[in-house]
Amino acid sequence: MISYLYTLSEIRTTRVNRRRMSRMRNRVIILGSTGSIGQAGLEVLAGLASDCRVAGLAAQSSWNVLAEQARYWKPEAVAIADDRHADQLHAAVADNTQIFSGPQALVELVEQIDCDCVLAAVVGAAGLPAILRAVQLGRRLAIANKETLVVAGSLIMPLARRTGAEIIPVDSEHSAVFQALQAGHPAEVRRVYLTASGGPFRTWTVEQMAAATLDDALAHPTWNMGPKITIDSATMMNKALEIIEARWLFDLDPDRIRVLVHPESVVHALVEFADGSVMAQMSTPDMRTPIQYALTYPKRVGCPSPALDLCKLGRLSFEPPDAERFPALRLGYKVARVGGVAGALLNAANESAVELFRSGEIRFTEIAALVEQVLGRHEPNPDPTLEQLLAADRWARNEVTRCTTC
Repeated sequence: MISYLYTLSEIRTTRVNRRRMSRMRNRVIILGSTGSIGQAGLEVLAGLASDCRVAGLAAQSSWNVLAEQARYWKPEAVAIADDRHADQLHAAVADNTQIFSGPQALVELVEQIDCDCVLAAVVGAAGLPAILRAVQLGRRLAIANKETLVVAGSLIMPLARRTGAEIIPVDSEHSAVFQALQAGHPAEVRRVYLTASGGPFRTWTVEQMAAATLDDALAHPTWNMGPKITIDSATMMNKALEIIEARWLFDLDPDRIRVLVHPESVVHALVEFADGSVMAQMSTPDMRTPIQYALTYPKRVGCPSPALDLCKLGRLSFEPPDAERFPALRLGYKVARVGGVAGALLNAANESAVELFRSGEIRFTEIAALVEQVLGRHEPNPDPTLEQLLAADRWARNEVTRCTTC
């Protein structure tokens, strides 16, 4: 829990809830259970079986994987957003498993299935309505989805303060910041450093990146992730999203958020305090570590991730990022300062541009350029509603298509 963002009464309520949860089995819903983060979450839950139960699972369209998970984990309910696969899913899971299908399926799962924690691992903005509903219900939100706070941080964080919902980051960098912040008071923080592996193009020139193939962009040197997230790492758009996310999650001025390239991917973030002390969170690059911490916080228990061997590692290196070769970083700072609908525009434009690159319609270096064009063509809205955020999302996707066809 980010206690400094909550009132005293909310802190007391959350402590009572925490004591209640410590006496009972933690019931978990996973939104995006068929993706890489969702599957890692299930691995973690396998090791926490005596303390946790899978209450619900949800996917966008991978009904066959979802059905296999349902047969193994026996949740009370599953949800599939693409209702074209509803009949197949019904035929493949047990009769006593409740099935939600269609555009509102994830929201219905969160509303109707009692749980203590929602692990949000849906890629993109698709899971936003269900995530908002989980926060409205005061559930602990283990958030692995960068886009949620990028798009709707201005709605989610104030809502969490009102309902007492805990927002625990799962993204490795933000989990590291969250952990390092336990060493001091928020008012004592001088700046926060988010680390980046540098991706597959860390040493490439702009000319080389302009000719990069999809296979080149997917050859991440450290992490095993899905294609969209891997391409975001190659453009460093993932760091742009993380800058915006950190701005909302930790209530930080963007000027206090820095990025460091750290190829070894062992130090996930650092927090510098007013006295010059720097607290770093270190672990092997394995998403199971931050997932488990979000599920068990404030406790720490044994984790399936391999232990960190510093002697074997030998060295840790850091370097500043090159904003000329990776212009997405500049866009991240711009959006973090502007706020409003800018996050929704950046996120949607990036998702659409990445799809165009994957289909061979644009070059790698055109991804960030397209996003910047879209950002410059929309009027600012500093205090948007959810409907306005979703409208900005749709507009940005259409605008990317228009920019590439005109």
